[in-house]
Amino acid sequence: MLDISLLGTGGMMPLPRRWVTSCIMRYNGASVLIDCGEGTQVALREKGWSFKPVNTILITHFHADHIAGLPGFLLTMGNADRTDPVTVIGPKGMGRILNAVRVIAPELPFELKCVEIEGNEQTFAIDDMNVTAFRVNHNITCYGYEIAIRRKGRFDVDRARAEGIPIRFWNPLQKGQTIEYEGRTLTPEMVLGSARKGLKVVYTTDTRPTRSIREHAEGADLLICEGMYGEPDSDVKARTHRHMTMQEAAEIARQAQPKEMWLTHYSPSLVKPELFMDSVRSVFPRAIAAKDGQEMTLLFEEE
Repeated sequence: MLDISLLGTGGMMPLPRRWVTSCIMRYNGASVLIDCGEGTQVALREKGWSFKPVNTILITHFHADHIAGLPGFLLTMGNADRTDPVTVIGPKGMGRILNAVRVIAPELPFELKCVEIEGNEQTFAIDDMNVTAFRVNHNITCYGYEIAIRRKGRFDVDRARAEGIPIRFWNPLQKGQTIEYEGRTLTPEMVLGSARKGLKVVYTTDTRPTRSIREHAEGADLLICEGMYGEPDSDVKARTHRHMTMQEAAEIARQAQPKEMWLTHYSPSLVKPELFMDSVRSVFPRAIAAKDGQEMTLLFEEE
């Protein structure tokens, strides 16, 4: 199962009851954090989830409401006795940002690895997840992220026996290994059925509507999407600042048809996003005006 929680839903600045946008996901004992604005570590403590399992941090772009909490977050991880490496993935220039962070946090007890995204789209294997960064349209370089968990086919005992494969090789083959045995090449395809449906979450903020968002969100279990403005007269403001209205997010969801959409990254002036949800749900009924701490557990479909 995949646990997802929005630690904060605000854009630009934290408010008394709203932290800036950040999201955390847990799977198989490891956690991935997306963005780390001011107050992220406080929001995580409020949530009651641990810092220690966070092994990867994904940064969408270098505006302060998405990275200003990084030094404190890393220091807190160090104070939690973490020694395993932490990987930070972000746009070109991520290395420069981390070098500046190390001025404030020079003695972290773990290795800090930096990966800079190449081109308009790039996929990374992170533990059991495939994370794809895709370019969106903001006023600086910005990426959305697709987090996908693939699921192999079921192990077929009858096929394994019919192929004469010794039992000691069943587990390695099920894990994807290829084995040479008595002149034969034993492959996972010999004992596994067709791939089963996995899980997919797409996260994107600070952008105008783009084809890349729609394409990655197609068939997603959850789309977490910017809804910076909800007021009817906010279209010009959204275009000028390269952000998205709640209604534009709804149109992307209508085309991509994720199972559910959470709106996030609200303008400080958007105090009550729920007031504008009737027009959003008229376009995409499975939309939610997310709040800080919004969470979901995604389960694999049983077959």
